[in-house]
Amino acid sequence: MNLKISSFENYREVYDYSVAEPEKFWAEIADSFYWRKKWDIVLRWNFSDPDVKWFEGAKLNITENCLDRHLEKNGDTPAIIWESNDPEEAHRVLTYTQLHDKVCQFANVLKNNGVKKGDRVCLYLPMVPELAIAVLACARIGAIHSVIFGGFSAQSIADRINDAQCSVVITADGGFRGVKDIPLKEVIDDALVQCRSVNRVIVLTRSRTPVSMIKGRDVWWEDEIKKVETQGNPECPAEEMDAEDVLFVLYTSGSTGKPKGVVHTCGGYMVYTGYTFANVFQYEPGEVYFCTADIGWITGHSYIVYGPLSQGATTLMFEGVPTWPGPDRFWQIVDKFNVNILYTAPTAIRSLMSFGDEPIQGKDLSSLKKLGSVGEPINEEAWHWFHDKIGKGKCPIADTWWQTETGGLMISPIAGITPTKPGYATLPLPGIQPCLVDENGNEIEGNGVSGNLCVKFPWPGMLRTTYGDHERCRQTYFSAYQDMYFTGDGCLRDEDGYYRITGRVDDVLNVSGHRIGTAEVENAINMHADVVESAVVGYPHSIKGQGIYAYVILGSSLHNEVDLVQKDILKTVTRLIGAIAKPDKIQFVSGLPKTRSGKIMRRILRKIAEGDTSNLGDTSTLLDPGVVEEIREGALSKI
Repeated sequence: MNLKISSFENYREVYDYSVAEPEKFWAEIADSFYWRKKWDIVLRWNFSDPDVKWFEGAKLNITENCLDRHLEKNGDTPAIIWESNDPEEAHRVLTYTQLHDKVCQFANVLKNNGVKKGDRVCLYLPMVPELAIAVLACARIGAIHSVIFGGFSAQSIADRINDAQCSVVITADGGFRGVKDIPLKEVIDDALVQCRSVNRVIVLTRSRTPVSMIKGRDVWWEDEIKKVETQGNPECPAEEMDAEDVLFVLYTSGSTGKPKGVVHTCGGYMVYTGYTFANVFQYEPGEVYFCTADIGWITGHSYIVYGPLSQGATTLMFEGVPTWPGPDRFWQIVDKFNVNILYTAPTAIRSLMSFGDEPIQGKDLSSLKKLGSVGEPINEEAWHWFHDKIGKGKCPIADTWWQTETGGLMISPIAGITPTKPGYATLPLPGIQPCLVDENGNEIEGNGVSGNLCVKFPWPGMLRTTYGDHERCRQTYFSAYQDMYFTGDGCLRDEDGYYRITGRVDDVLNVSGHRIGTAEVENAINMHADVVESAVVGYPHSIKGQGIYAYVILGSSLHNEVDLVQKDILKTVTRLIGAIAKPDKIQFVSGLPKTRSGKIMRRILRKIAEGDTSNLGDTSTLLDPGVVEEIREGALSKI
């Protein structure tokens, strides 16, 4: 079977086949990858434990598929193009041969520092090629990587390191994002005060910021590379991995305060990211593909590193932000490198839209052939701007829906093949069987309906467990509805069978495309000495999609210094989680709407935050209905 879908009719045929004969379908897709040993069984599964195994008995190493298999014919093809935060700094290009050599070299560095198959390695690096190199080097030797986004606080890092019991941390002296210098090593030093499992820190030179280097623990990346060169740059054969061996852990927010380590395995994840990348973006050899995400998020794992490299693509990495030094930065990059495919977030699109059309003028965007959006549903106005102004009306937009837990794209148009509708993720990709259910778990048949989005059959890229806590995986994803994976999203299926995601139905916010649990933010706010209790909800935000609205009850001591307390709370959240989780609005209240059993009625708080105060529903069951009117008036006075 051809890996790539060629027409909408072909999509319909392939989709029907993938649902009727899923194991045959995925075996045929998997045949296009390199395996040291083929599988004994394509799939064994049940969703009640849950227990899912793909390509059982197969042996492989994902880096042989991302690097080695391209060397003979495409060794001189650019694998990674890197653009600095600073437009004046020279860009870098690594061919597949060069990237292979650097990955093997750094894999030997890891070995020299005692890293073995199965060890967990934490990566806290800026968006430089060395981050991709370190990720692949871990995979090369069978170490499990846990990448942490460079915006997280020391406490968030410590939580993640301790959960996975990482033995090695790879970081840099500092990093750059727009006007900000990020003191990465300093943050790591603060985190490691709480982390007993770490015995080695490898530090890359990037910002030339003075840092403390602890004897016996901290070593420089460059010095370690020199040692490998002195050894004669020995080859580093890829470690043989089982298809179900863990490839990486990536932490995501849940509806409880504790982040959960989503586990992805080698074989199924490789097949799924490679297949979805090739199809959704209809990638053609020689095209320059630019995904603007950070490798600290799943989008960067799947669609900057593993998916594109498995297909021999040229993937562009950007260190900076879309609006610095000016709001034309993305368009400069597209022009400079003749970018053919641009995959970015609705937040970025809305932000750039707000600057008008002037930043686009004088930029040659004619190389663009395909556009994509990721992280949250794209609103219609942003869709049209992206389509008309950036794509000049000729570039199809792949509005992709998927999650950290799914590993890869799930519901999405196939570029140039699926007829699109603004705001719709359109149709499921082959092998994906979505369904809508009502509150009781009954499947809602037909079109023109809405419900909670579930998936009723496994796919190769799905999570296998949450690290060290399988019961949490079961509870979070597989307990709500029998024999189904519950996404946590509400969804509409229109008259044409097209899917439109309507937002989270659990207590998780989607801020700038990043999931943040309300409980996590509440826990951080409640750590402030003057806070008695808090409740956090989302509200519509013109740039971020969802903003964070916090209702906070203070102790009696500082009511007259409200401004200062507000700043202190923001500082507390930044310190405990990171700036990404800072509330956009804080409203101080004397009480929260609670039922007699003590449950906070978030529905009411959400409506007030959204400005929809005319229809708050029945409040008579509340312990103190009067508190609602006080909160409502307080919210109106803030507007």
